[in-house]
Amino acid sequence: MPDRVDTPAAAGRPERLYRTIRLIRRFEERSIELVKSGHIGSGVHPCIGQEGVAAGVCAALRPDDVVFSNHRGHGHLLAKGCEPGRVLAEMVGRVDGIDHGRGGSFHPSDFSHNVYGSTGTVGHGAAIATGVAWAAKQDGAGRVVVSFFGDGAVTQGALLEGLNLAGLWQLPVVFICENNLYATTLPVETAVAGTITGRGAAFGIPSSTVDGQDAEVVLAAATAAIERARAGGGPALLEMSTYRYHGHHTFELKTRLRYRDPDEVARWLARDPLQIQAARVPAGVREAIDAEVEEELAGAVKFALDSPRPDPVDALAGLYSTGLSVRAGTAD
Repeated sequence: MPDRVDTPAAAGRPERLYRTIRLIRRFEERSIELVKSGHIGSGVHPCIGQEGVAAGVCAALRPDDVVFSNHRGHGHLLAKGCEPGRVLAEMVGRVDGIDHGRGGSFHPSDFSHNVYGSTGTVGHGAAIATGVAWAAKQDGAGRVVVSFFGDGAVTQGALLEGLNLAGLWQLPVVFICENNLYATTLPVETAVAGTITGRGAAFGIPSSTVDGQDAEVVLAAATAAIERARAGGGPALLEMSTYRYHGHHTFELKTRLRYRDPDEVARWLARDPLQIQAARVPAGVREAIDAEVEEELAGAVKFALDSPRPDPVDALAGLYSTGLSVRAGTAD
C-alpha cells in the first residue's frame, strides 16, 4: 500500500465525505439484499471497500464535469449526485430507473448528472471519455472528463489508444484506475507487465499512485489533477490502490471461490475507508448522518420496488432513430 499523503485541512470536508462513503456502503449492502431476494436478477458487482475513491474523486468535480463509470460503478453514480431511488429502480428493471430499466446494474447512465455511461466491456469507456474530452476542449467551458476503470482494463488496447490521444492532444481528462488487485480472480501481478502508472508515463501523462482507502488523500490528488486539466494542463492518470471486500460479483455468494489469502483480506479490512473517515467526524454528527442515510435508503428501496415494470410494447423504444416499435400483437 502506498504511504499516506498529508491533505490540506480545507480540502477534507470530513462530514460530506463520510456521508458519501456511508451512503455508498449501505446502498451496496441493500443492493445485495435485493439480489438475495430475487429483485435484482442480474446480480451486482459490489464496490464495498472502494468507496473512498468514488467519494474523493467526485467531491473534486463540478456538476457539469463528465463521468464515465464501469460495471462496478454504483458508488460513482451516487458520489456524482444521482438519486439512490432512481439508481435502485434501474437495477431492479423498473420504468422509474435512471434509464427506464434498460441499463440495469452494469450499464446505467444519468445525463442529468453528467454520468454519460457505464461500460461492462472492460477498458472501452476510457476511449469514449477521451472523445468527450476532445469535445469539451473545443467548447471552451472548462469541463473535465473523468474515466473510472479497474486494473483489468490496463491490458486492453482501447484504453491505451485513449491514453495516446489524450496525451497527444492534451485533453482535459483524468483517468482513474481502481486497482483492487484482482481482475475477477486473476491477480494483477500475473497479468500486468511493468506498472500501471508506467502506461500513462509512456504517453507523457503525469501519473501517480494514490492511497485509495483514504478519501481525503484521494480528494487532494484528484483536485490537483482535475484543476490542472481544467486549466489546460492536459490529462493525468491516478492509480488508486484499493480493495473490494466482497467477491467480484454476487455469484460468488454461491460459488464461494477461494482465491484470496485471508491475511491479505484482513490487512485491507483494517484500512476500511468508512472507518478511516468516520474517525474524523464527531460521534454525534456521525450518528445523525447514519440515521439520515438509513431513512434515505429505506425510501429508495420502496421507490424502486413500487415503480412499474416496463411494458413489453416499449421494448424497442429509443433503440432506433426512426422510432421503430414493437408491432401490435407481438409483445406477448
